Amino acid sequence: LHVYRHLGAHAMVENDIPGIMFATWAPSAKRVSVIGDFNQWDGRCHPMRSRGSSGVWELFIPEMESGTPYKFEIITQHDAVLEKTDPYGQAFELRPKNASLIPAESTHHWKDDEWIASRRSFDWQHSPVSVYEVHLGSWQRDKDNKFLNYRELAHQLVEYLQPLGFTHIELLPVTEHPFDDSWGYQVTGYYAPSSRFGSPDDFRYFMDYLHTHNIGVILDWVPAHFPKDAWSLAEYDGTALYEHEDPRRGEHRDWGTKIFNYGRNEVKNFLISSVMYWIEELHIDGIRVDAVA
Repeated sequence: LHVYRHLGAHAMVENDIPGIMFATWAPSAKRVSVIGDFNQWDGRCHPMRSRGSSGVWELFIPEMESGTPYKFEIITQHDAVLEKTDPYGQAFELRPKNASLIPAESTHHWKDDEWIASRRSFDWQHSPVSVYEVHLGSWQRDKDNKFLNYRELAHQLVEYLQPLGFTHIELLPVTEHPFDDSWGYQVTGYYAPSSRFGSPDDFRYFMDYLHTHNIGVILDWVPAHFPKDAWSLAEYDGTALYEHEDPRRGEHRDWGTKIFNYGRNEVKNFLISSVMYWIEELHIDGIRVDAVA
């Protein structure tokens, strides 16, 4: 349920030395390395160690700073060299760049305790619910037609919605995605609020502000498929890892996307853990699962 606490990039202290523990799942890889500006994107500098049959690779790098871009360089069984973003990355560069970022420790202090407590007794089957569906990228922009920050959006949405009596908003996906015109439905970062609108703490402020003004937040969440971008989940370790190997079951031909292999425990863990992350770490009130058919 909480595999995100172990895979990805996490601050820790080893032998009194602060640094980042990197871990990724790539069972068919010959070698996995951490690459970034700090080593001129050279996979020979920071090779990771294999944890054996689990397929997990890990490496502790001392004194890394938050906000540092990184990827995993993966050498496949056929000696192809892949550069992949972190499937468990909690922050990403603003598109068109696509590297994962070492997440900063949150400094946000939640104020929505009363709202969170009230959810336990909320009679959702008999209480009135009115949901406003919103795509943050097109709902409102600034005078230069640029995206607003999560914090600005929080204030403007509350001001707009409260007089109308809405109880919830449903966000079109704000999970990280490379292509604006997909409206967020082709996800490459299942653990990261999109950098288009600010930082993870900016998103925490967004959630907090809506909750303290008695508006719940439902997230459109997309476990049905993911895009084929070479730097993301597709053939992550040179094999069909997250997607189903049989193209009849592993590809949406109409959408040009890959379908998750739901029969694989590690893939189910990845998806379920994503939901837990958004609920427990970012205080989302619920999800709408997209494309269930």
